[in-house]
Parts: sequence; C-alpha cells; structure tokens
Amino acid sequence: MKNPIKTLALCAALGAAFVMPDASAQQKFITIGTGGVTGVYYAAGGAICRLVNKDRAKHGIRCSVESTGGSVFNVNTIKAGELDMGTTQSDVAYNAVKGIAQFKDGAFGDLRSIMSLHPEPFTVLARKEVNAKSLADFKGKKFNVGNPGSGTRASLEELIAAMGWKLTDFSLASELKADEHGAALCDGKIDGFFYGVGHPSANIQDPTTSCGAKLVSVTGPAVDKLVAEKPYYAYATIPAGLYPNNPQETKTYGVLATLVTSAKVPDEQVYAVVKAVFDNFEEFKKLHPALANLKPEEMVKNGLSAPLHPGAAKYYKEKGWIK
Repeated sequence: MKNPIKTLALCAALGAAFVMPDASAQQKFITIGTGGVTGVYYAAGGAICRLVNKDRAKHGIRCSVESTGGSVFNVNTIKAGELDMGTTQSDVAYNAVKGIAQFKDGAFGDLRSIMSLHPEPFTVLARKEVNAKSLADFKGKKFNVGNPGSGTRASLEELIAAMGWKLTDFSLASELKADEHGAALCDGKIDGFFYGVGHPSANIQDPTTSCGAKLVSVTGPAVDKLVAEKPYYAYATIPAGLYPNNPQETKTYGVLATLVTSAKVPDEQVYAVVKAVFDNFEEFKKLHPALANLKPEEMVKNGLSAPLHPGAAKYYKEKGWIK
C-alpha cells in the first residue's frame, strides 16, 4: 500500500512546481575566464561582471570571473562548454577558427567574438644586471617563456621560430605563470620574461619598482616579418616613463585582447553583457587604466578574428555601429 503522507507531499510539491516560479530557473549564471589575478584580463573580466551584476534584477543574469591559465586555456574551456565566455588574444582566436598552430588538432568553428578590449603589447622585462637591449641578448640566459595554455607562450614560440631559435637556446626556459614571473625575476631565478599584457599593469609595475627591472624593445626582422604576414599583429609602443626606472619609450608589437564566447551561448545572455558594458561605458573605462582609451566603434570590429555573436551584433546594430 502506498504511503498516503508521501503521496500527499508529492502532489503538493508537483502542484507548487506549476504555480510557483523556480528561482534557479529565473537566475542565469555566466562565467568569464580571464588570466592571472595581477594581469589586465582578470581586471577587465571583473569590470564586465561588475556592470552585468549591477542590473541583474532586470535581466536575471549573475556574472562571475575566474582566474585561469590564459588565452588558449579559455578558448579550449569554452569549446568544452565549461566556460561561457573568456578573454583571449586576437591571434589565438584566429588560430582557433582556422585550426592552426596550437589548434591544429581541430578548429573551433563555433567560436564567436563579443568585443575587442585593450591593446596587448608583447613586453620583455629584464633584470637590470643583464643589461639586455633586445630579445637576442637572452640567448643562453634563464628566461620565462610562459605557462602552457597561455597566449603569451603561443606568441613567444611563434616569435622565436621566426628568429630561427628554439626553446633550448635559453639556458632555462621556465614555465612560470604570469603571477609568478615578477618575483622570480627580482629573486634572480630568471633573467627575463616575455608577457603579452595591457598597460599599465601591476604585473610590470611591481618588478620595475621593487628591483629596478628594465623594459626591453622587441624589434627586428623577425618582428617585421610577423607584422607583415599576420593580420592580428601590429606595432606598439610602451610610453616613456610609464613605469619606475624606465624613462625611455619601448618599441614592440602586439595583439588585441578580445572577449569571446561560443555560438551555443544564448543570444539574450550575450546581448545583456554587451548592453551592460556599453550602457555604462564611462564607468567601464574607469575600472582599469588599460581600458581608459577604448572607443566603442573600434571595439566592435578591430581584432575580431572570429565571427561576431548574433547577441552582440543585435546591440551594435541598434547603436548604428555596424550595418
């Protein structure tokens, strides 16, 4: 015989399900993958989530930011359905769409662009005792090449290949994450590091302040060749005096940081994120110095290596920024 109390309880629960809204169904969660906590990706992701969460009563979306291994990790994790959105270098997104370089085992055809963010000049920092004037001066030295899964690592490997080098040309090619390389430099564990980052960055500020680390220009025939051949690269300059003990301007090249997602993420969620950023754009630009000079008309087209997500395109068309 059935237990009448259990039967009544089940009926009551079923009845409530039909008449009461399910709070968990109303609340939607999105997670943005970024990079190390001292990098600009993490700050930019936090700025986006802050603005999304400000209006969550209207759209029902709660945004959270996650510190990750960086660009390649974010794209692969979005592909796996474990992240909704992520920050990535424009070159990494290009490779993912084309199925080349670190994505040669399979293209990510569903990768979609949301917007571009800040420029990311490739930045080489050296211990002052090394007296390095160029990347070539690090041959036979202890050099941090970046952690596997980061856009920094992928870009450095492309650069040294263009130079005719291999990782074994460094006496030590360490794989420290971005949050670790500044302290390692000041402790003498490495002689220099390569890092793609928006400026100004606390990650560069700390070692230039605490141990007088020096910015090193990244120029030469290999760089010229990459900029000429690759649509996602451009020359860049780190301004003079931006960091302590570095009064000179530093010539280099770099990419754009971009915010990407999957075609599988619903249009209304992407639309809500884009609307939160651009409806509060002046506030967004104040949330980190690297965001201060952004222009909406450039963010909706520059550096977007993957097709635009329809949810983002809807908002941009409403604004008249794209046709």
